[in-house]
This record gives sequence, structure tokens and C-alpha cells, in this order.
Amino acid sequence: MDPSNTSRRGFLKLAGLAGLSASAVGTLAACGGGTQPTTPGAGGSAGGGGAAAGTGAASYWFLSGQPQQAIREATVKRFNTANPDAAIKYTEFQNDAYKTKIKTAIGAGQGPSIIWGWGGGGLREYVKNNQVEDLTSFFSENAAVKDRLFPSAFEAASVDGKIYAMPAETVTPIVFYWNKKVFDKVGVQPPQTWDDIMALVPKFNDAGIAPFSLGGQSRWTNMMWLEFLLDRIAGPEVFQNAFSGKAGAWSDPAVLDMLTKIQDLVKANGFIKGFSSITADSNADLALLYTGKAAMMVHGAWTYGTMKADGGDFVSGGNLGYGNFPAVTGGKGDPTNTVGNPAQYYSISAKASDAEKNTAKKFFSTSVLDDTEIKAWADSGSVAIVKGSNAQFSGADAPFLNFIYDTASNAKSFAQSWDQALPANAAETLLDNIAKLFQLSITPQEWVDNMNKVIGQ
Repeated sequence: MDPSNTSRRGFLKLAGLAGLSASAVGTLAACGGGTQPTTPGAGGSAGGGGAAAGTGAASYWFLSGQPQQAIREATVKRFNTANPDAAIKYTEFQNDAYKTKIKTAIGAGQGPSIIWGWGGGGLREYVKNNQVEDLTSFFSENAAVKDRLFPSAFEAASVDGKIYAMPAETVTPIVFYWNKKVFDKVGVQPPQTWDDIMALVPKFNDAGIAPFSLGGQSRWTNMMWLEFLLDRIAGPEVFQNAFSGKAGAWSDPAVLDMLTKIQDLVKANGFIKGFSSITADSNADLALLYTGKAAMMVHGAWTYGTMKADGGDFVSGGNLGYGNFPAVTGGKGDPTNTVGNPAQYYSISAKASDAEKNTAKKFFSTSVLDDTEIKAWADSGSVAIVKGSNAQFSGADAPFLNFIYDTASNAKSFAQSWDQALPANAAETLLDNIAKLFQLSITPQEWVDNMNKVIGQ
């Protein structure tokens, strides 16, 4: 998942971050796009995937865009300094250019030795086509490498019980936000359950305040509601069935319950009037919350920085409330579960030579998320997926960063964003049907039928 001006897939598009504190910038890290042209790295290749034949030198493609780009470069350079005979040559790409380039290159057998990615559905496609290395035995032989990382980061790195990617970089879960001033004005408390949410809706509407802000035109913003609701109702297994391609997976009764609950909220005027015309890219949804026109919002951790920069004293004055998504009474989902972007992912090409694979594995075990990189992520305001990385947090943003750290590290399940987890065709159908669901133009059963048709595609 990704944001920036809050387009998640442009997540690392830092255009909206000018003027933000380093910490603010960092909370935006997760999936996303750079702003610089395709760039051969220092000492890097000119864009070809392969490293020098017969040597241990490996090639590595990753995204541009600061501050993530500089941190990635520095990690490679430290490795190269320590391993001059098996150096890594990197090439950097803008987000959208990378998605096209990497897919074409891997398909042609000309991809890099080390592949930067988002895990989930994209990784599953690589595995299906025998394009990436099975790293299960590597993690078994290097238990310390695995044990220091958040366990929840491995879900999107795994396919059919085997690990095909090294979880890396940072974590960004979805957060339940509220405006404390608005709650005080209406005289109510933050919701603990779905029933509390529904009870708050008429109270805020009677006060002339929209219960929830939502940039519904972006579609993925609506999706975050379904991700949490399905988890709270039935746990992570129902979506896992759809992710695994099980026929009829969306016919689970919990899915109909989820869809009905959302339409009940829409019909009760739970969302800001005209939400289907509001884009997340404009950050108008965030403004509705920090100006008090809306009381609550479900959105990514990356929005903290933008609200801090643009919301006056909303954040600095302690008016921003935040927590995990409320429980559903009687639901099977663990309330510590969360959704969002559990990490970024590094895979090794199946086409790489044995020497290149050894170099990549040495890079994973000695340099990726070493102490220097962990500190760099913390200094940029991001939460590295390493146990104990919270020791690096300080300053005014430390409470929020600690909340993100605790949410990610304590989650029994950290579900990857559905549109990242599913194959591209199914993801587009998902987003289209979610938009129609929120617009009340299809019934829950029609949603189920439409989604069952694209399972496994």
C-alpha cells in the first residue's frame, strides 16, 4: 500500500512533503514512487539486469525517491566497501517506470539479481513462473536473520508455506484517527466497537459534523474499511482463502456481513456528503478531519506527516487521536490484528548465477537492516521492521511512532492491502466493485458474485 499526497501507490512520491519534518516524511514510507528519472546507481549498471558473468557481483534494482533512495544506496555502499570482490551494482527507477520495467525484464530472463518489490500478488506471480529463488532454507540456516524481524512481515513474503523474499525496510499500518476537539464538543468517547461507531453516527450528524471523512474517489480508501471489518468479523482466514485462489472464497457468510455493515454505515450518513467525489491525492480527506468538519477517519500511518505539516496545531497541540480499528462484538478477529503495508520485499532472481545468489544472500544477512540502516529509517521518521528499533525514536513524534511500532510488532496478523496482495486483474475488479458498493449501486450479493468470478485470475 502506498500514499503521498496521499495516493498510496505514489506513497513515496514526496511531492506533498516539502516543509515536513524528517519524522513526518518518514511515516510516509512504504510502497512507493520516486520522483527522479531512471538512474544507474553509483558504480551501477546502465540498466541491464545481469552482473558480470562468472563473478560474485550482483545487480539490484530499486525505487528512487527520497529519503528512501539515499538509505537504500547507503546500505549497498556499506556492503560494497566490506565486499570489494562481490560488489552490488544498483539501478534506480521511478515507481511507475519500475513496475513496467521489472515485469518485462524478468519475463525476458534479463532482470536483476536482487528484485525490490511489494510481496503479495506480484511475488506469487514470480513464484508461479519459477522466476525467484526459494529462500526457505536460507532462513532456516540463518535463523537469527529471521528472528530479529517482525513475524507479521513474513506473510506477504511467503507462498504456499515457503519464503520467497527478504522482508525489509519499514512498516505502515492503517490507523483509526479521530479529532479530540470534536469529540469533546459533542461530549462523546472514541468507539471501542462497531456498535459504538453506529451509535456515534447520529450524534455527530445532529451536531452538523460528518462522522467520517473519506476520499472515496480513490477507491482504495474505501477498501481499508473492508479489510478491517472482515478481519474483525472472521479473522484473516477468509481473505486468505481468496488470496490463495480458493473457488467461491468470497461466498463466506462473513463477507456478506461485512458488506452489509458497510452499506448500513453509508445509508446512516456515516461518511461525509459527496465522499465519492473526494480524492485522497488532494489530501482533502485529511483536511476535513483536522478542520473539524469530520470527526473520524480510517487512513494510513503515512497521513500523520501531512496532518502535522498542514493541520496547524492539530497534531502539535495534541488534538489528534489514534488507535487500532474497533472490534466487532462477537467477531472472531483478534483486536490486535492490523492491515496495511507490513514491509517491502527483496527477492533473488532464479536466473542469477550461483555466485550472484551467494552475494545477494550475504547482503541480506550482513547489511540489510543493519544498525546503521535502522537508525537512518528512525531519523527519517519511519519504523524499521526490526524488533527493538523503537529505541531510536525521540522527540515529539515518538509517541505516534511507538504506537506504529507496537501495532506492527504485536499484531497476531498483519494483512497486506488487498489490492497489493491480489493479482492485478482481480485487484482492479475489487476496487471497481468496492466503489459501487459504497455508492449503493450494487448489492452485497452482487459484489460477492462479481468477485468470485475473478478468483485466481
